[in-house]
Amino acid sequence: MPTPATYAASPTDKALADHAILNEFFGPVPTAARRTPMRELISTLLSHRTTHADEELAYDRMLEAFGDWEGVLAAPLDDLIHAIRTTRWPATQAPRIQEILGRIKAETGGSFNLDFLADWPTERSMTWLTDMPGIGLKTASLVLLFNFRKPVLPVDAHVHRVAQRVGFLGPKVSVEKAHAVLLDMLKPQLDPEGLFNFHKHNYWLGQQICFFQKPNCPRCPLKGFCSYYQEHYGEATPEALAATPKHWDAAAWGQLPH
Repeated sequence: MPTPATYAASPTDKALADHAILNEFFGPVPTAARRTPMRELISTLLSHRTTHADEELAYDRMLEAFGDWEGVLAAPLDDLIHAIRTTRWPATQAPRIQEILGRIKAETGGSFNLDFLADWPTERSMTWLTDMPGIGLKTASLVLLFNFRKPVLPVDAHVHRVAQRVGFLGPKVSVEKAHAVLLDMLKPQLDPEGLFNFHKHNYWLGQQICFFQKPNCPRCPLKGFCSYYQEHYGEATPEALAATPKHWDAAAWGQLPH
C-alpha cells in the first residue's frame, strides 16, 4: 500500500494520499459510462433524496407509460407525476423534467440527446446544464465526467463527508463550494480518469465504511492520516495499521454499488 501522508500533512498531500491508497484498496475503476447521457441526467435528477431502487422504478415507469422522450414531454402533467410517484418530490420533478426535455429539444433542433456537449468546452457545458431547473453542480458534474470525460469532480454527501473527516476539506466548506475547492486541489495532478476514480472511491468509502453515524474506522485504510481518527482514537498505532485490510473484500463485505 502507498505510504500515507501524516496527520499534519497539507490538504493537497492528504487528498493525493487518499487517492493513491483508495485506488489500491478498491482497485482502479474503468471509465466506461454506466448509462447514456440522457439517462444519467434524468436518473440523477430523480434520485434526489430517493433510494436507487425507487429512482430506477420511477424512470422505468415513466418511459413505459409514455414510450420515449417526446411522449414524456407531451404527457399530461398529472400523469407524469403519477408515473414517477416513487421519487421524493414527484410534483416538483415532473415539470422540471418536461422543461429540461424542451430545452434539449430546442438546443438540438428536435432530438433528445446530449452528444453536443462532447464538443463544447467544459465551462460552457457546465453553465448550460446548471441553468436548467433542478440541475445542480453534482448532477452536471456526473454527466460531464461519466459520459464525456470532462475534467470535473462530482461531490455528493459521501465524498464531502470523507474529505472533511480526513482533513483535506475545511469544516465550513459546503458541498456546493467543495466542487471547486477539491477540483482546484486535484486537477493539477489528476486527469479525468483520476478524477473519476477519486469520486467513485470516496463515494464507496463514505457509503460502505465512513458512515454518517458510527463510521467503521478499524476497516478504513486512511486511518494513518485521518483527522477524525486522530481526534477520536489518537494516532494510529503500528498494530492498528497492520490490522487494516489492504483491499475491499467483496466476498466477506458485499459487492460495491453502481
